[in-house]
Amino acid sequence: MTTIETERPLVGAPTVFTQAHLNWNAWIDPVAEEALSDHQKDALIDIARTKSPYFRLLAHDPDILKTRTLADKDIFYNTRDGLPRADRELAAAAVSRSNGCIYCASVHARFATTFSKRHDDVQRLLDEGTGTDIDPLWNAIIDASVALTATPIAFGADHVAKLRELGLGDLAIADLIHSAAFFNWANRLMLSLGEPEAQP
Repeated sequence: MTTIETERPLVGAPTVFTQAHLNWNAWIDPVAEEALSDHQKDALIDIARTKSPYFRLLAHDPDILKTRTLADKDIFYNTRDGLPRADRELAAAAVSRSNGCIYCASVHARFATTFSKRHDDVQRLLDEGTGTDIDPLWNAIIDASVALTATPIAFGADHVAKLRELGLGDLAIADLIHSAAFFNWANRLMLSLGEPEAQP
């Protein structure tokens, strides 16, 4: 019996973590852009997502897609208080690096770079892995995110105490937990439904 890998060569699939823009190919047919119903378009929240095969694939179940997308947007875009956007994106990038999701890591590493202006530090996370030594706060954010990713009970009082010692309040720590937990789930979903591909 042959495997998926021998039946579907990973032509153009990236093998290293990168901040470059990547494409994503679904293993199950997404809803065709022209076939999206009004209900499915509403579930996308952002109409530009009709161009994304990933979101059009999730549009097969529009009610779950809408709930998922509203949670995503609230976790990452509602930054009036709590953890700065750069640190939320760093948490997502660290989780994706830990889980091996090259596509998600590329997206959130770019956002972490955009909001922090620390391209080289973000790239070190991608190149060297989650054990790299960047600075005390980013190290603590990465450590906490990876603990939540490995198994939620691995995250505990020591992580919280370290984050508090470095100046994070309870709301910021909650934001970190939400960012890491959401992408721990999202990585596993994306990894089971398709694969990244380098843009031409």
